[in-house]
Amino acid sequence: MAKYNIVEKKEKTAAYRNMVSAQVMDDLEERIHHLIYTQKRFRDKKYSAKRLAEDLGTNTRYISAVVNVKFHMNYTSFVNSFRVNEAMNMLTDSRYLKMNMEDISDAVGFANRQSFYAAFYKMTGKTPRDYRQEFLRRHPEVLEAAKEKEKKEKRLAAKKARAKAREKAKEEKAKAKAKAKEKATKKKDA
Repeated sequence: MAKYNIVEKKEKTAAYRNMVSAQVMDDLEERIHHLIYTQKRFRDKKYSAKRLAEDLGTNTRYISAVVNVKFHMNYTSFVNSFRVNEAMNMLTDSRYLKMNMEDISDAVGFANRQSFYAAFYKMTGKTPRDYRQEFLRRHPEVLEAAKEKEKKEKRLAAKKARAKAREKAKEEKAKAKAKAKEKATKKKDA
């Protein structure tokens, strides 16, 4: 008598995947990629499979089937892959070095920091912060360039502020002169 009843697991395939013809699947694949990636809909936190299906004039089962078959993942993982890639670009771009993780998470479309960290770690094996720090250790010139740019921006802002102050002083002087002239005219007339 066998102690365990071990039966080979049969691979299941969702029946609705077979309902979508190859031509429709190819067409939807292209249109899904266009909307999610090219039009950057992945940045919208609320862009669901349902909204995608509505935008494409189809149903969520077809969307799910196409994403599973063509991209080998579920809808959430598919969208998150674009978000994580965008975050990776931002984390290594000197223009975004001042942005914190919460702001980057928000900019790429994650609903919260926790889901951002989880998806990022799942895809890269690192936290976003570790990813950025590792990049900056390997490329210190990026940090130096960002610091230099910040210094230039501060100098430019100070220069603009001085010019604005000079202009305001000029205006005040002109107003005072006009007021004095008006006062003198009134005194003369009286």
